[in-house]
Amino acid sequence: MATTESDYYELLGVSRNATDAELKRAFRTLARELHPDVSSEPEADVRFREVAEAYEVLSDPERRGIYDRFGKAGLKRGGFEPAFTDFGSISEIFAAFFGEDLLGGGRQRSQRGGDVQAIVEIDLEEVFTGATVSVPLEVALPCERCETRGAEPGTGMRPCSTCGGSGVVRSVSQNIFGQFVQQRSCPECGGVGEILEQPCHDCGGEGRVVRRHQLEVDVPKGIHDGQQIRVRGEGHAGFRSSERGHAFVAVRVRPDSRFLREGDDLQTALRLTMTEAALGTTATVATLGGDVDLEIPAGTQPGEVRVLRGQGMPALRGSGRGSLYVRLDVAVPTALGEDERRLLEQLDEKLDDEAYAPRDDDEGFFSRLKSALR
Repeated sequence: MATTESDYYELLGVSRNATDAELKRAFRTLARELHPDVSSEPEADVRFREVAEAYEVLSDPERRGIYDRFGKAGLKRGGFEPAFTDFGSISEIFAAFFGEDLLGGGRQRSQRGGDVQAIVEIDLEEVFTGATVSVPLEVALPCERCETRGAEPGTGMRPCSTCGGSGVVRSVSQNIFGQFVQQRSCPECGGVGEILEQPCHDCGGEGRVVRRHQLEVDVPKGIHDGQQIRVRGEGHAGFRSSERGHAFVAVRVRPDSRFLREGDDLQTALRLTMTEAALGTTATVATLGGDVDLEIPAGTQPGEVRVLRGQGMPALRGSGRGSLYVRLDVAVPTALGEDERRLLEQLDEKLDDEAYAPRDDDEGFFSRLKSALR
């Protein structure tokens, strides 16, 4: 209990018929002045406990009635003990008494709404060029009819009769260890401290309505499969709040039968005939930026890899591009007629070991095998 027997009304500086609003205003003013976090007065902490106890009693209609009739002695006989004996920061005190922060506002803090997640699928070409995609979302948007207040236009709020406008209800229990004071959000008003006179017709008092809409998302060049894009302020609106959460869009890249991606590099295969590989040719290679010509020297071996610099994927961060690795796949005839077989037999008889000798730039069979496996 307080260390002084001062009258609760005198401590708060209000009359005995003060309204709930006057009590609240008086306590807020004194709390700002006397809390140890703010005041340098030697006895500020003692005085703060006194005014906190006074407000705790007078803001509760039942306890206020007992105090008016029987004074502090009546409260003692009823088992009352101050709930707030060890105070935290002044912001925590305001949150405990009013459900709000120091700067004040509604009893329930305006909270940012929840985030929303979605998945979008794009092609590899869109990753190469960048794209703008439309993502369907169902989100809670601020109610336009009531402007997030939750009340039907032209109506207002009234103090909650269950908690007396404090937003919290307290109960005292007794056991062998002593008295325990439990405080919880008011079940009637949900901690707001006020009841809607008439809920909004559109949102039912939530201050937000669920709508389906298309979100336009810019997908940057070079994004990787599974990465997420955060779009600020496109998530759910908060309860009776216009502050919205974020939208997180996970990007899935559809497989492309032509290319295999490894980081910013791409791998592809180019099929050559046996004669093209032996005689040399100019082949056309498909890239995401368009077709390019690739010179195939005579005597090209199966599994050789050509590297086309700058023909890979754009870097997600930076201005560079990866490479395109072209693995050369030499096709051997699988169906020969009599004439073709005879010609190949004649060719085989004329080719000696020197014809099959490796070129100076030939990396060798096992090196090509490792490259193919990689």
